[in-house]
Amino acid sequence: MKYNVLITLMFVATACFSVELETRSWQVDGVKREALVYMPGNQTAAPLVFVFHGHGGTMRNSARSFRIHELWPDAAVVYMQGLPTPGLLTDPQGKKNGWNSNPADPDNRDLKFFDAVYESLESRIDTNRVFSTGHSNGGGFTYCLWAARGDRLAAVAPSASAAGKSSKFLKPKPALHVAGTHDPLVKYDWQARMMKFIRRLNGCADQGEPWHSAGDLTGTLYPSENGTPFVTLISPGTHKFPKEAPALIVRFFQSR
Repeated sequence: MKYNVLITLMFVATACFSVELETRSWQVDGVKREALVYMPGNQTAAPLVFVFHGHGGTMRNSARSFRIHELWPDAAVVYMQGLPTPGLLTDPQGKKNGWNSNPADPDNRDLKFFDAVYESLESRIDTNRVFSTGHSNGGGFTYCLWAARGDRLAAVAPSASAAGKSSKFLKPKPALHVAGTHDPLVKYDWQARMMKFIRRLNGCADQGEPWHSAGDLTGTLYPSENGTPFVTLISPGTHKFPKEAPALIVRFFQSR
C-alpha cells in the first residue's frame, strides 16, 4: 500500500531523551502524524520495533516506560503517536489520544499510519524481524496489526489488552502477553480468555513451562511444534504497565 506521505524530522533535545531519538512526521491522507524514531547508527537491515501508547498517552510516555531503544540499541524503534479517539472503556467522546483497533475498518487511519512509517523505513530494516508492542489500547492496536498486517510482523507483545474484533482475523504467530490479575479496567478474566484463545490458535502445548521472570512478573512459555510459541507474563498487579516488562519483551523479540 502506498500513500501520499511527506516526512519531516526534528531532533528531540530534552533531558528526558537521548538525542538519538528524533521526532518525525508523516502526512497521511492530509493529516499530520508523528512518532519518536530511533535508528541504530548507519546499520542496515536492523530489526524494527513499533511501540503504541495506551489511551490518553503519548509517544513520549511510551518512550519513557518501554525504553526499547535503550534495551536493544541494535534495533530501530518507533514510538507512535495516536490521535483523539473514542475509547471502548473510557473517554467515549474521544477527547484523548488513542488507536482505532478495528481491523475491518477500511478507513482505519492508524493502519494507514503504520503502513506509511513502515514503507518509509523499509530500506533500512530487516523486513523479516518487525515487531509490535503496546499497552492497554496500544496493546489492542497491536492485536489489530496482527490481524490486519500480520504478514509484516515476526512477533507481537500486547500488554493489558484483548483482541476484541481482531480475534477472528488472527493467524498463528509468536506472541507474548502481559497481564495483571487485579486489572480493574481490562479485566483479568477477559485477558485470561484471550490468552487461552492464543494458545489454541498457535497450537501450543496445554502445559506451560517456566520462562524468564522479573520482579512480580512470572513468565510461562507454551511451546508450539508449529514454531509459534506463546509466552505469558503475569503479575498480581493492576492496569499499570510493569517496569520489568520491557526487558522481557526485548528478550522475547530477540529470540525470534
